[in-house]
Amino acid sequence: MMDELIPVATAAEPTSKSFSSTRNACKLCAPLGACIAYRGIEGCIPLIHGSQGCATYIRRYGISHFREPIDIASSNFTESSAIFGGKENLVTAIANVARQYGPRAIGIATTCLTETIGDDVASYLKSIEAERAGRDGPVLFHAPTPSYRGTHMDGYHEAILSAVRKLALPGDASRPGDASRPGDASRRRVNLIPGFVSAEDLREFRDIMDSFGVPYTLLPDYSETLDGGSWETYQKLPEGGTRIADIAAMGTSRATLYLGKSASVERSAGAWLERNRGVRNVPLDLPIGIVATDAFFAALEEATGRATPERWAKARGRLVDAYIDGHKYCSGKKAVVYGEEDFAVAICGFLSEVGITPVIVGTGSKSAAFPSRVNAAASEARGRVEAIDEADFATMLERARDAKPDLVIGNSKGYYLARNLGIPLVRCGFPVHDRMGGQRILHVGYRGTVALFDSVCNALMGERQQAAKNGWTYI
Repeated sequence: MMDELIPVATAAEPTSKSFSSTRNACKLCAPLGACIAYRGIEGCIPLIHGSQGCATYIRRYGISHFREPIDIASSNFTESSAIFGGKENLVTAIANVARQYGPRAIGIATTCLTETIGDDVASYLKSIEAERAGRDGPVLFHAPTPSYRGTHMDGYHEAILSAVRKLALPGDASRPGDASRPGDASRRRVNLIPGFVSAEDLREFRDIMDSFGVPYTLLPDYSETLDGGSWETYQKLPEGGTRIADIAAMGTSRATLYLGKSASVERSAGAWLERNRGVRNVPLDLPIGIVATDAFFAALEEATGRATPERWAKARGRLVDAYIDGHKYCSGKKAVVYGEEDFAVAICGFLSEVGITPVIVGTGSKSAAFPSRVNAAASEARGRVEAIDEADFATMLERARDAKPDLVIGNSKGYYLARNLGIPLVRCGFPVHDRMGGQRILHVGYRGTVALFDSVCNALMGERQQAAKNGWTYI
């Protein structure tokens, strides 16, 4: 569990060119991503179909980042379940969760164990739903999420897709602007599917969407369920999350803005809505940096038919001014970047804008497109950019020693790099569990970019100040 704190001296060294073991992986497990997405649906409880240990691992990471209690149910596999199958465990678990929580939905995420033994969860759920026909009960979602087939981002996308496939209704052909007429200008609802972002980012997206004055669905939305206020009594189901009715309405929308281009066509809810409901899918990079945020607002203008409110133009102006003010601290610096593919690409674009070259960029997912995406985003950077998919931190450290970077940018797992390289770490992304406020870091939009820019400048200024022989108070 504490792999990110292993000192480099204890890491196994490769003995031949064929060495391929992962050492301190730059990723998390697929069911974790699914559980975070399910917590972003109103009244939804995640249920891990597998061992209790998997649920404990997910709770540990979620609680340490969000600083909130996170209930993750489990079907609690035993040795006999692994041999004879887990249907009985799953049926019992769903009944227990429904009785104890009274949820509106239960999101089932499978694990490596259940996928390996071939549990047919889809047929199990059909049997459960057939048996309760005519009776009320929670909606059941199912995401196949074995970690040997992907990362937490694959689980995140699978969970969103499972909810959309289950709930998104086709448009009413008798109504103007329905899903059968995707070009109809009277059709204003917009779907926004964000990447794996912070709770503060989700609040920023809500603020932006509200300012355009059109109906929308933001899925998922864990801004309140995983970052709410304090309670006098424990709430099994915190308020908040994307409403079931709003997910159902996604099939009648004019467009889906899908933030992040790493999701395969098979895993993308936006692509599914386009194929099955006639809703135009617009894949975009995460809006971090001026270029990416400009593209996001341009897509919003096209989808809504409305101009960007003046307040966001003013926020953009403040960001440009900040770039000018801090350019002297960033110009010519080098950085190591890591995280989810879409997040790492977005950060590279941002760094390129401010004059920092991302010399080593890593992601834990397997992606043939990752190097080209990184280099396209960092096209303005000076010097070589090395992009590594299926990355681990030990390998990244080996590559980074020769690159001589000035700072590291990513989640808390990268403290391993910063400590061994003796350079500052700018914490962002997920998880941030060695500092307070990880769930409140704002990354996206013009305001999020300026906050990141301040953090980067301050880290570089602080390092310079600390290394100085005299204690400067003015830099």
